Amino acid sequence: MKNLWFLILFSLIFFGCENDSTQNSELISHVPENASIIIKTKSLEGLKSVFKNNDLLNKVSDYKIVESIHSQLNYLNHLKPIDNILVSFGKDAKDSLQIALITKYHKDLFKLDSVPNRTIESYKVDDLTISKTTIDNLTLFSVIKDSIFFISNDKSLTESTFANKKNVDENLKSIFETANIDKSASILIKTNGTFKPSFFATEALNGVQLSNYIMVDADVSQDQLIFNGITKAIDSSKSLINVFKNTVPQENKIAHVAPTDTDGILSFTFNNYKTFNENLLKFRKDNSEPTSLFDTAAEIGIIYRGDDQAIIVNSLDATAMNDLLLTQNAVETYREVDIYPYDQADLFSKHFTPFITYENASRYANIDDYFIFTGSDVLMKDIISSYQNTSTLAETPAFKDIMGYLSDESSLFLYSNASNLNQLLNSNFSEEKSLAIDGFRASAIQFIQDSDFAHINAIIKKHKGKAAANSVSEDISVTLDNDLLTNPQFVDNHTNNQKEIVVQDIKNNLYLISNDGKVLWKKQLEGKILGEIEQIDMYKNGRLQLAFATANRVYVLDRNGKDVSPFPLKFNDEITKPLSVFDYDSKRDYRLMVTQGSSVLMYDAQGKIVTGFTYKKAENTIKTQPKHFRIGRKDYIVFVQGQELEILDRVGKTRINVKNNISFSDNEIYVYNNKFTATTMSGDLIQIDENGKMSSMNLNLGEKHSMTATSKTLVTMSDNILNIKTHRVELDYGVYTAPKIFYLNDKIYISVTDLQTKKIYMFDSLGKEISNFPVYGNSAMELDNIDNGRGLEFVTKGDSNSILIYNMN
Repeated sequence: MKNLWFLILFSLIFFGCENDSTQNSELISHVPENASIIIKTKSLEGLKSVFKNNDLLNKVSDYKIVESIHSQLNYLNHLKPIDNILVSFGKDAKDSLQIALITKYHKDLFKLDSVPNRTIESYKVDDLTISKTTIDNLTLFSVIKDSIFFISNDKSLTESTFANKKNVDENLKSIFETANIDKSASILIKTNGTFKPSFFATEALNGVQLSNYIMVDADVSQDQLIFNGITKAIDSSKSLINVFKNTVPQENKIAHVAPTDTDGILSFTFNNYKTFNENLLKFRKDNSEPTSLFDTAAEIGIIYRGDDQAIIVNSLDATAMNDLLLTQNAVETYREVDIYPYDQADLFSKHFTPFITYENASRYANIDDYFIFTGSDVLMKDIISSYQNTSTLAETPAFKDIMGYLSDESSLFLYSNASNLNQLLNSNFSEEKSLAIDGFRASAIQFIQDSDFAHINAIIKKHKGKAAANSVSEDISVTLDNDLLTNPQFVDNHTNNQKEIVVQDIKNNLYLISNDGKVLWKKQLEGKILGEIEQIDMYKNGRLQLAFATANRVYVLDRNGKDVSPFPLKFNDEITKPLSVFDYDSKRDYRLMVTQGSSVLMYDAQGKIVTGFTYKKAENTIKTQPKHFRIGRKDYIVFVQGQELEILDRVGKTRINVKNNISFSDNEIYVYNNKFTATTMSGDLIQIDENGKMSSMNLNLGEKHSMTATSKTLVTMSDNILNIKTHRVELDYGVYTAPKIFYLNDKIYISVTDLQTKKIYMFDSLGKEISNFPVYGNSAMELDNIDNGRGLEFVTKGDSNSILIYNMN
């Protein structure tokens, strides 16, 4: 094992929600003293999901050591924590990896009853009972004390964790408490001692101690990893980050002279060169005489391209610096820029080691405020031409994209293209791999000096070109643990007014997935969800819950996937229709109607029976999901039972007596043109007004037709014929889903999916196909604006175990 840096990437599989600082403090006191990395999170669902879906982490899993670590963490599949967890990584005296997990104990935390090939035995150490668990070839040691659960792959670590009262590292504890409770995961790294992560492109920089602690919050989605946090040095004279003490970060401008094909940039800034130089000499324990050449400098850095390098000095007074350079005769002029010889080629390495080790700066040129020093004639001319043509790295879409996540000013700034990122990853492993990460065209990390610590911002992002107007493009693919049971559905995220996705798999796990593809949580349900999930504001405080029914349960879940008391409600008799949620006056006084065969039960949002609802049982089986409509000032509860249409008022009394017997189709009831609208088995359109008068129209629909409607739009699908209002669309023969109508941005969209060819079609209200359709999809789709952007997005099934999110631009 070369070092533990890869564990940071690996650790990002852990995704979290909200955390509690008091509990964190309690948990951290049990972290092993030799831990080099500590990860805080609240959910383990990212374990498989992120490695499946984050493109970079997927590639990192190709390293053999990651596969080894993965096997040692397989037991996490059997853990079901309900509170914060800490996972620590360290090494023992023999350089063996020690992994420990600490969390609050509860009775269902670590159940192995259904796990084959496992053995469990216990033994005593003083007053502690240690459990030794073997699952296949993995042996684990765990202990429970004072409601704290500790488990590790190391026996001695487990036995000693509660043995003596440990002195908690107060520095570690204080920096740990800076974690952002809203981020996916928080990672603390002890960077002193034997563990030195490789951030830099040179061995000289990677070989020194940057600081003592790094604490970052991680936000991971399918195409990017974002880190924000701080780094702190306790032993100030030994840590490189402290050379920026008492300096003010300046704007990093070297990208404005770097060619677009630059592999990497290292830039450091200061407001006072003298202060910076004194700090650097102290760090190096160097008594060298200072030089006045850099007195006017605000930024110094290196451009890396292939085997070539160029040093760039950004000066606040170019005239003064030119005078100090004692300019000789130009060796040549390129595009009216004089290029001069430079006879102190090793000056930069003498004054700026370990930041700069380049010793071949044999010529220089000056363009505006920038001085370029290099031994490469080709790179020199490319820098000059790129600057003159304004075709520099700073102008590229990928660089502009990542800078949107970063500060303009920083003390230390590092940029990498895909090739350089690959090299940096290899420097943290014992293997040299050529990773397929060309899409990660721009990545960066910056350190911004503050009073007694430095801020860290970093981004590793896959760049996507700007979508063409009127295009439809696949944006995100999320692979789940099992095949999907239900179609993906959008739900509201009340914290940001955006949309998220819910979907259920064949093992009855319900997932909540963010609109950038993160699995936020997974919850085991008792059965398949009936129909669509509804949302309610149970406490009338703006926080939404998910409400739905399975065959024997009615669930209400909060944003974190936890049951809201007194739910779930349990039923002995089967629930036969989706849960109906009514909010008559839009005052959040919800009614939840449960359908069981021919019977209905009405509950309020607190799970109590509404005694004032008088309708209890129909004469026949209820055929459609009960729905609530309002026409004018009157409320109607409508459903089909047998061959009769029941139209009730709020308290369950008959509001309209429909005397006709109708052979209803399997389609739902809608209100269209202020009339209750349905179709018959023979394909007739039936409409009933508020006086109970019925009209019928033959639409020439086949027996297996489908129908949907809004107040002004009627859409039917029969065989391969799609009818939108009066517009007829003839499609190829196939097996089509029921049409869906979406009204967004003052425009109507109608979609159907051919399940045979796996094509999604979309049309406007005139029956005209939307540009760039059909697209691939394996289910009906949901369309909405999910991120408050200008375009629309839609979600559908992809492969049997995946969902796809598309952008419509």
